[in-house]
Amino acid sequence: MNGKELVESIASSEGRVLVCETIGTTQPMLGDVSNAELAAAMGADVILLNIFDVDHPVIHGLPPVDGADIIRKVKALTGRPVGINLEPKEQGVESAVEADAMWGITGGRLGTLENGKKAVAMGVDFIVLTGNPGVGVTNRAIAETLALYRKEFGDAVVLVAGKMHAAGILSEAGEKIITREDVKQFREAGADVILMPAPGTVPGITMEYIRGLVSFAHELGALTLTAVGTSQEGSDTATIREIALMCKMTGTDMHHLGDAGYGGMALPENILEYGKVIRGVRHTYHRMAASIRR
Repeated sequence: MNGKELVESIASSEGRVLVCETIGTTQPMLGDVSNAELAAAMGADVILLNIFDVDHPVIHGLPPVDGADIIRKVKALTGRPVGINLEPKEQGVESAVEADAMWGITGGRLGTLENGKKAVAMGVDFIVLTGNPGVGVTNRAIAETLALYRKEFGDAVVLVAGKMHAAGILSEAGEKIITREDVKQFREAGADVILMPAPGTVPGITMEYIRGLVSFAHELGALTLTAVGTSQEGSDTATIREIALMCKMTGTDMHHLGDAGYGGMALPENILEYGKVIRGVRHTYHRMAASIRR
C-alpha cells in the first residue's frame, strides 16, 4: 500500500488500530527475537521504531541483514506497516531539561529532508515527526518539516505529526503540547495523522480536551493517534484499561503504546490488554493468530 491507501485502511478500521513503539538498539526482551516481532505477536497492528538512526540502523534480535534492508526485514517478519520517528530541530532552540544519554539526538535521527529521503528509500510506510524526552522539539519545527516532507514525498508515505509530551520545551507542556491552532497548522502543512497525548498521560490532558481536538482534526480531514508515551505503557493492566477506554471515547483512529515498559517496548501483557479493550478478544486473537504466510 502507498501512503494514501494506508490512511484509507486505517480510517476504515473504526478506532481499532494499535500502534506499538519499539527500540531496536537495546537488548530485546526475548534476546534473539526483536521487540518489533514480539509486539506484533501480542497484537500490534503497526510498528513504530524509535531511536532509529538512518545512518547507523540497528535492530537487535533480527537475523543477519544489511542495514539498508533492515526496515524491509522487519516488515517481512512481522507483516505489519513499519515507520520511524524523526525529530525536527529549530535553529537556536535547545531543550529546557537535560536529555538522558539514551535519548540524546544523533544526526541520523534528525528530521531533515535528507534523513527523510533515506527513510523512504529504506522502505518505511510512515514517518512520525515528534520529539523524544529532553531533545528540544517545537511544534513550529514539526510544522515546517511537515511542509518540506509533503512536497517531497507526496502520497508515498504517511506523515504523522505531534508530541506525546513536552519533549524538552517547557513552554509547550500540559495542554500546550497541542492546541487547536497546532492541529490546524499540522494539517495545513500536510499531516495525514495528528499525534496527541492520550488522556491521563500528561498533567492536564483530559478525555474532554482530547475529544475536542480529535473532532477538530476529523473536521479538517486528518486522522488522529492518541499516544501513551510517558512510561505508563509499563503500568498495571488496570491503568492501561482505563487509558484505552478514555482514548476510545475521544474518537481517535489509532492508539499508541510507547517503548518504555522495559527492554525497549511496552509490557507484552499491556499490548494484549489494550487490544482487548479497543476491539475485544475476537479481533485481538485474530490479529495474534493470523500467519503472515496466509
